[in-house]
Amino acid sequence: MIVKLMPRSMLNLIPIIFQFLLLSSGYAEETKWIAVGDLHNWFSEAGCEIEVGRTGQIDDQQDGLRWPAFYSVQDNQAAKAMWLGCAAFYDPIVDKDYEHKVVHVGPRFIDVSNETMPIEFILKGKYDHTRVYVDGDPATDLNYFDIVDEIDENLTSDRLLINRVQMSMGIHMTRKIYAYTHQDHQNYYIFEYVFKNNGCYDPECNTQYDQTINDFMAYFQYRYAISREGMVYDGNWLPQSAAWGHNTMNEVIGEHPDSPADSIDQFYDDGEIMRAMFSWHGYHAGAAFDNIGGPNAPGDGHLGASQFAGVVTLHADKNATDSSDDLNQPSTTWFMLSDDPLTDAGSDQYNASRMTDEYLYMSQGHPEKSQAQQVGTDNANSFSPGGQSNPGGTSQGVGYGPYDLEPGDSVRIVYAEAVAGISREKAYQVGINWNNDLHTDQFPPNVSLAQKYMMNRYSRTGSGEDGYKNAWVYTGVDSLIQTFKRARKTYNDLFVTPGTPPPPTDFNIVSGGDRISLSWANNAEDWPTFNGYRLTRLKFKPDTTVFVYDLENGEIIEQDESIAHVWEFGSGQTSFDDLSANRGFDYYYFLEVLDDGSQNNNIPLKSSKFFTITNSPAFLKRPPGMLEEIRVVPNPYNIAGRDMQYGVSAPDRLMFLNIPGECTIRIFTERGDLLKTIQHTDGSGDEAWNSITSSRQIVTSGLYIAHFETPAGENAIRKFIVVR
Repeated sequence: MIVKLMPRSMLNLIPIIFQFLLLSSGYAEETKWIAVGDLHNWFSEAGCEIEVGRTGQIDDQQDGLRWPAFYSVQDNQAAKAMWLGCAAFYDPIVDKDYEHKVVHVGPRFIDVSNETMPIEFILKGKYDHTRVYVDGDPATDLNYFDIVDEIDENLTSDRLLINRVQMSMGIHMTRKIYAYTHQDHQNYYIFEYVFKNNGCYDPECNTQYDQTINDFMAYFQYRYAISREGMVYDGNWLPQSAAWGHNTMNEVIGEHPDSPADSIDQFYDDGEIMRAMFSWHGYHAGAAFDNIGGPNAPGDGHLGASQFAGVVTLHADKNATDSSDDLNQPSTTWFMLSDDPLTDAGSDQYNASRMTDEYLYMSQGHPEKSQAQQVGTDNANSFSPGGQSNPGGTSQGVGYGPYDLEPGDSVRIVYAEAVAGISREKAYQVGINWNNDLHTDQFPPNVSLAQKYMMNRYSRTGSGEDGYKNAWVYTGVDSLIQTFKRARKTYNDLFVTPGTPPPPTDFNIVSGGDRISLSWANNAEDWPTFNGYRLTRLKFKPDTTVFVYDLENGEIIEQDESIAHVWEFGSGQTSFDDLSANRGFDYYYFLEVLDDGSQNNNIPLKSSKFFTITNSPAFLKRPPGMLEEIRVVPNPYNIAGRDMQYGVSAPDRLMFLNIPGECTIRIFTERGDLLKTIQHTDGSGDEAWNSITSSRQIVTSGLYIAHFETPAGENAIRKFIVVR
């Protein structure tokens, strides 16, 4: 996908629009998604993902790093940056010596023509995504979010993105991103970087100059904003500036391997220290309630920002001739104000003083206290170190180096990026309990030292409904640490996880008069440990929750089968007629392939549901009727009952039932104004109308007339009432 980049300010819409107008002639970059597991993110051919770099849209301030991706608007990423720098550098392009040279990707600006120049950008897959059709039309998001360039059945991961970029400092970068669909490994990506001194200054190496790259630093910046669900452009129950990470908290662990902090530093099972950073949704002065976890205080209370996002270092070469892991890397973990002048102004690879300032950021070591430790239980959006203005919040920096790279030398850096936290079910249970002050004495049992650390440092209370909520939210750090451990095991196992069964190559759904018919390919039955299929049907929308919280009893219970239904089938069955659907409702399906658990400690593995989730509804269609049988349902339509009529996915829907298989429907006001013309041509006896006129207006209260005309000229009229 080719998109136009337009950076923006974090303050309010006026400077946002102003910058968009000034900078709309920015650079184009290609982007690709990896979206086959429960973590979805887009990636740029330039080597890093900058602010609004995919769409350039104001309301996409939070875009990407979606977890749990089954549910909508779970974005946790605001911006990233990658700066590569060195000291004592001669630039042959301008025939000038620089004290420091820095090339940039982000956090707001990019130059793919002269600075970070893409060479290769391909997505490989162990297999392609499923071809999904509903009523003959393509019906999967993966047609856009999983553009596989090459199938390689021998891949160690389910997806592998290969990205090669030539930097205008004589450095060639190879970035590989590994992604998995295994249910225990689908919420992280592993990034493998190799930076090589090839002496080239353009993709074709037309300009080449060999020199030692002195004190090379690879510096990454992370601006997380957790999470989009409750933010201004979506749920809108959390303060506006949280949408750009104004209140994001950033913690660092393991930066001093020789003197670990027992209270928070973590260790792998083999005793090695974990080198990581993580971020979460901190206190905000604009919230009238305790906003840890992002509870929907004006609504049901469920938590909309309980995620933890972070990065763990898995390997960093000691130097260009010693590829063993250097436990003292990363060497820099200083935070950076997200609206620091070095990020707000346009990057300039020929501005000597600016590059020196940038390099000092990249190589300044470790702060005595992390940003989170300095904020404590204060409002993170009010954090102003040294009295600096901080309208944009705080980003976390991670820098590796310095390395000396002679011509031909290279260094390798590997890290994993992950998002984790409490489950969606627990986010509803805890938030609803908090909102109703019920069951708030049921604190998490057997908490870890990390959770205790979080509560002691970053919760304003340890009791009452706020203490209860925060105690559960902060157990999410344990989930992230567990994810980091799994990522390290995958890396140590040479990027291999137990293989999941492949999805069906085809999945087809056809709406019928008395049934919805489903069929699928049987290719997965060749999988050595194949053990059947699991089909899930969801009513209303593709991310309908499959659980209900019983507040009175304080229990999560399964959703009613009419809303979320599951069937399981054995070998040899590749079709099914769903006879339990109800007329007038939208239904979405996904099909998972199961194995026998023999590869995974007797826990069955399954293909990712994202391969087959339908994004278009199937629904029952009546056989064609006669003019005299036509009915309008509901009649009257009453807005007070909109959710009980045809559900949350179609709250304004009216159905014309028992109509001829081919006819023209014209809808008039009582005085005869034509509002809408519908050509009904699918041969069924149903036609839906969502109360929208031809001018895209919702109809108001009143009496309306529907006129039905067949190709033979036969006519019928029905009147109906709308109450709003």
